[in-house]
This record gives sequence, structure tokens and C-alpha cells, in this order.
Amino acid sequence: MDFNKLIARVKNILLTPKTEWPVVAAEQDTVQGLFTNYIMILAAIPAVIQLLRLSVIGTTIPFVGGTFRLGIGMGITQMVVTYVVGLGVCYLMMLIVDALAPTFGGQKNQVQALKSIAYANTAGWVASVLGLVGMLGSLAMLAAAIYGIYLLYIGLPSTMKCPQEKAGGYAAATIIIGFVLALVLGIVLASVTGLTGAMSGAMSGVSTSSTYTPDKNSPLSTIAAMGQRAEEASKKLDAAQKSGDAKAQAEAAGQMLGAVLGSHVEALTPDALKQFIPETIAGLPRTSFSLQKQAPIGMQVSIAEASYGSGDGPNYKLTVTDAGGATGLLQLAGFGGIEKEEQTDHGYEKTYHQDGRLVHEEWNNSGEGEYTIVLGDRFIVAVRGSRLPNADALKTALSGINLAGLEALKTQGVKNG
Repeated sequence: MDFNKLIARVKNILLTPKTEWPVVAAEQDTVQGLFTNYIMILAAIPAVIQLLRLSVIGTTIPFVGGTFRLGIGMGITQMVVTYVVGLGVCYLMMLIVDALAPTFGGQKNQVQALKSIAYANTAGWVASVLGLVGMLGSLAMLAAAIYGIYLLYIGLPSTMKCPQEKAGGYAAATIIIGFVLALVLGIVLASVTGLTGAMSGAMSGVSTSSTYTPDKNSPLSTIAAMGQRAEEASKKLDAAQKSGDAKAQAEAAGQMLGAVLGSHVEALTPDALKQFIPETIAGLPRTSFSLQKQAPIGMQVSIAEASYGSGDGPNYKLTVTDAGGATGLLQLAGFGGIEKEEQTDHGYEKTYHQDGRLVHEEWNNSGEGEYTIVLGDRFIVAVRGSRLPNADALKTALSGINLAGLEALKTQGVKNG
């Protein structure tokens, strides 16, 4: 997996597409190689942004005020769904572009069809990073979608060998079908029905012979490890498909999903998390306590929650989450270097990295706020408070938790298979 080549391709397809498309069309590649070395990497960006928006940073409710957040378990599920939808749509759109080729005077070729879809999607994948910056991000995403249509339009004559005068109709038909397909597939996957099957189709035969090894401390090493896991899992999937054994195929598809998402991590037991839920926070007694272990689409997640305080004084809610099976995608949050800071008359909100950890702070001058920190690219610790004297009260509350001890458990339950 050559990341220098990947970065150069992204840059060229976005900045000089007219000269880059002929280069793309002439390259020898495979469906497997395009998925592993390009699509799987870039499609992970909007998935991670989805988690950050829904469960870490939250979404501001217009006119009402305040911030809405999904529980981390649901947030991780949504992240996985976003990723799988992206991969599945790419695979199915490849089949559609290939099938439409003769209608518009082109030549059928699945590899070239996948190139058309993958590289036309580049603008949207990259622009998804701006999804955290409110209205500006929304406008950027709209511009990226329009530019993606333009990329497809000028690319089809090179990849699918269609006449230039028919490229507009070809692109239009592809976009319309793709929109409907994404809508339907999104609804299906959101209900988690058929998720593994869609992943199987999207990732069928994904493999790579890459020998690229980034620095082990680099965020890119996470992506490289993902590709290596997918390579091994794809061999089992190929063998299972050739055997005709339905059970073996189902097991292999599940292993492929686990390889890509990093779900070969067994989340800590709820009791193991219990030690990080103190009896008191900032001198306030614990008033409620709950432990649970979830497995959305087979990915283990453990959650411990507790409330502190009583009456009209300060109140806190502490949540400690072991992302477990979703650590593979959670680690990719560092890939985009996500940071944000915003101040208003009512308070502030900021997301930043400190000592290698992703941190999110939010404060409302009415005395409400939140402080969230990601430990070891695996554990999420969040403390929310109300009726507080100042924002520092949140950090003081968090100081009573053994963060270093929790972070030290980041390799526990990690499997090599």
C-alpha cells in the first residue's frame, strides 16, 4: 500500500482531472486492488466523521438550543453502517456503470467501471472532513457532490470508452440510479438487516500484495494494518466462495467485516469497567449506576454509566465506554487531524488533541457542559455536568478517575486473528 501514490492520486484527480483520467484508464489494476488501496481508505473518513458528529461532538438543535448526542453504542453502529454503505454502493455502482456501458456506446469492463466510481467519489470523501464545521461544511459537501458529478462526466470517455457526446447522459443515468440505490441500501442497513451480506458483496475478493509499512506510531499504520487484515480475510473468503459451502461463506464474510473494522477486539467485561466508576465525583455521592455490554452487528462494546449529586446543587453524569470491536475505525479519527474551536456569547466548544489524545470540551454559561477524552484510541470517557460554577469543574471531576489505568488496558482483549 503506497500512501505517497494514494496522496498524489487524490491531489491529481481533484486538481488536474482532465490529464489524470487518461492516466487512470491506462493503469493495470484489479477490483481487489482498487478496494484495498483506495476505496477502503478514503471511505473510512466519512464514517469516522459520523461518529464524531453524532456521539463525541454532538449536533446542535436549531432554535431549541443545546446539543444532542447519540449513545456511543448507537454512534458506533451508525459509523459502521456509514462505512458499509459506502463500500457496498461502490461495488454495486461498479456493476451498474459496467452494465450501462453498451447503451451509451462504451465498452464493458468492471475494473474501469470501478475506477470511474472510486475516483469520482474522491471529492466527497475528502470534503467529508469539513462536516464538523457547521454550515460551511454543508456547503463544502454540496460543492463536492457537484464536483464529483463533473469528475464522472469527464472521466467516462477515458475509462469506459464512450463517445464524449454521450458522456452527459451516461453520467446522469449513473447518478440517478446511484441516488436511489444509496437511499434503499441505507434504509436496509440502518435496520442492520442483511449487513453482513452487503459487506460480503462489497468486499468480495479484496486483497493486496502491498509491502508498504508506515511508522508504527503514525496514524497511517492503522490503515496499513486494516489492509493487511483484509488481505488475510479475503483469502478465506475466496476459498469459501469456491467451495460453495454457504456456512463457510457466511463465516468468511463475518471475518472480512471484522478484519476491516478491527472487531477482533473483545471489549472489557462490564465488571472490568466498574473499577473506573468512583463512588464519588467532586465530593458528590453516586446516585445511580449501570453496566452493559452490547454487540451491534457482532461488534462488542462495553459501557459503564453513573450519576452523581442530588437536589439543586451540581450534578454529573459519567460514561466510560470501551469501543472494543470498533477500535479499527475509531483509531482513524487521528487520520484527519480533526480540530475545532468556536466561541459565542453563550459559551464555547472545542475539539483538539492533547498528549496524543482526542479531547472535546463544551461549556454553556448557564452552568452546563461536557468534557470528553479518548484514551488509547479505544476508551471514551465523558463527564457531563449541570448547575456547575465554571468549566473547570468538569476537569476537576474527571481528575478523580484513573485515566492512566484505563488507558493501560488498551491492548487487553486484542486478538491476532
